Amino acid sequence: MGGFDTHTNQLTQQDSLFNDLNQSLNAFYQATVEMGVAPGVTAFTLSDFGRTYSPNSTGTDHAWGSHHLVMGGAVKGGDFYGTFPTLAVNGPDDATGQGRWVPTTSLDQYAATLAQWFGVAASDLPAIFPNLVNFASPTLGIMG
Repeated sequence: MGGFDTHTNQLTQQDSLFNDLNQSLNAFYQATVEMGVAPGVTAFTLSDFGRTYSPNSTGTDHAWGSHHLVMGGAVKGGDFYGTFPTLAVNGPDDATGQGRWVPTTSLDQYAATLAQWFGVAASDLPAIFPNLVNFASPTLGIMG
């Protein structure tokens, strides 16, 4: 699914995109439940891409911090993992004065969590994700 690289008219475009994503993920999850395989199926988003909070002359620009979705029967759902940023230009989490949030959770931690659920041994995670040594917890605890 593409089309999320919006710079202008974001409210209308994002509303439509997220509505489509919501309906699609819901149908997918319901199908896994009906087939009895939901505990063994996990869908997730992965990107190091976000948007600035403050627009420039062409809309919002490329940034770092973003949110990810994880869905499936083995997911400990209904919670946020990481720290939600202070949504203020020039606030404590803004790295550039344009609303570029500094992520509090590494994509490596997120990917290591999913890799471990996929069956990768915890002892192999540092070789696959060498940046894990920079974080107090190599995984996020989002999987049951």
